[in-house]
Amino acid sequence: MLPGVFLVPTPGHTDGHQSLIVRRPDGAVIVAGQSHDTATQYAADQLAWQAHRDAHDQPLPGIPDWIDAIQQLDPRMVYFAHDRSVWTP
Repeated sequence: MLPGVFLVPTPGHTDGHQSLIVRRPDGAVIVAGQSHDTATQYAADQLAWQAHRDAHDQPLPGIPDWIDAIQQLDPRMVYFAHDRSVWTP
């Protein structure tokens, strides 16, 4: 789209859902829309992603296939369509 601004597939509410990413020097700002209904749901997936990454004992909660791509962008803020809360690390 523009330098530092791009879309990432984040199927959630709909199969074709995409999130808008704005890369900044201090990390990425993500407009996640309906990838999750709430910041709390995203936080749960982010924590499960960390547990998988750190090889914690099984069983672990499942995570969306695309969450690794988002986490690799070093998110600083994640906004959602139906939640006024903003996820921050």
